[in-house]
Amino acid sequence: MSSAAPHVTIVIPVYNEEAILQSAIIDLLDRLRNVTWTYEIVIAENGSRDATVDLANKLAERFPQVKTFSFGQPNYGGALKRGILEATGKFVICDEIDLCDVDFHERALAILEKGEADLVVGSKAMKGASDERPLTRRIATRVLNGMLRLSLGFTGTDTHGLKAFRRSAVQPVAERCIVDKDIFASELVIRAERDGVRVKEIPVRVLEKRVPSIHLFRRVPNVFKNIGRLVYAIRIQG
Repeated sequence: MSSAAPHVTIVIPVYNEEAILQSAIIDLLDRLRNVTWTYEIVIAENGSRDATVDLANKLAERFPQVKTFSFGQPNYGGALKRGILEATGKFVICDEIDLCDVDFHERALAILEKGEADLVVGSKAMKGASDERPLTRRIATRVLNGMLRLSLGFTGTDTHGLKAFRRSAVQPVAERCIVDKDIFASELVIRAERDGVRVKEIPVRVLEKRVPSIHLFRRVPNVFKNIGRLVYAIRIQG
């Protein structure tokens, strides 16, 4: 690839993903083979205890389009934020290793290129979406979004998962985010919305390739704590 900055940076946080990391990245590279834009894939590893770090480094050595870093602790939001801040593409796509949704990439980039929005959120919960995750995960998404609407006036249907944005518009928003872990993605979308960034949701299909690396119910206490931090950060600190 050229040494010039890529048109698109794809950031993918990973944690204990040795089972699918290599196959998912190679499959993604194959499906991106015919795109007309240049790109880099940033594997944002965060605190894995298995062979994920070694596999990510080997992928980066093998493929010039792939870069990786280790955040050093299990922190999805912290790793995602660092990946966003280090991105060099004109546009940034936040993807998930168990999705790698090239259809979303192409639909979102078309919207961004036309100037119809500066942040595109792939919604699992809006009309036209297909959320094929287990029932408990679907319910958790709706509960979280309901809490965000009640506490912070969020007007959308989803904050987590797939996103694409114009780096110049959203990178400064990411710099101001103070809550990490699972709630960083929510803070990013809500702050962008409150700052007047043009946000557009599009429906996506979600069919996960594996059981989540962190059990849903283990995440609940931290989610509630970080929602409290988020409400204080936005409502009180501004």
